[in-house]
Amino acid sequence: MIEELLPPGVVAVEAFHDLPDFPLYPEERDVIKKAKVVRRREFATVRWCARRALARLGEAPAPVLPDPHGAPQWPDGIIGSLTHCAGYRAAALARGDDITMIGIDAEPNEPLPAGVLETIALPVEQRLIGELAVSAPGIHWGRLLFSMKETVYKSWYPCTGQRLDFEDATVTFSAQSPLYTARVRIPDPAPHTPAVHIWQGRWLCRGGLLISALTVSRREPARLGARAAAVAIGV
Repeated sequence: MIEELLPPGVVAVEAFHDLPDFPLYPEERDVIKKAKVVRRREFATVRWCARRALARLGEAPAPVLPDPHGAPQWPDGIIGSLTHCAGYRAAALARGDDITMIGIDAEPNEPLPAGVLETIALPVEQRLIGELAVSAPGIHWGRLLFSMKETVYKSWYPCTGQRLDFEDATVTFSAQSPLYTARVRIPDPAPHTPAVHIWQGRWLCRGGLLISALTVSRREPARLGARAAAVAIGV
């Protein structure tokens, strides 16, 4: 499913059930040696996805270890993103000379736990969620917003080393379009760099899942011409 949301140049592999016997590297086993069985299985399966994606890019198998903030670390020249939720695991990878940022996220199409929406959503987003809940009740829009914001953070942090808070991104979307727009205000931008970026991603709702993806291509800023100083859009 997730390949529908990604541009050429990005390789995606997904799984809908766990592979409990998939062999991990010793370093990977150390990461989850104290984890519960469910966590170990999802960890192993999403790394099976990552290994297959690396192979499709012509790369040798390698451990995929989390950094101190949980972001996966890839071989030199490769960027990517992982996601897992109940009944779904996926990896999306690309070469860094084609794609600069990738973020994917999957969530169950279920309500957010009580109190979470108020934590992740700005007032304007909370109003949008309320309107969509009335006009299109088949989708749990708060959960979808969470997924979209996750793609923003998963894209930005590995590229820059800079962490974002939920309030740093304002996301807009509708029931009529598979696109969403993320307006990201960068805290403490570097000199001569834009403080606001606007990116466009894609989403789908299918089979009880909400899946979002955000990518930014190296070619996009040049194609945008004079607007590139302030806006970067990736589809």
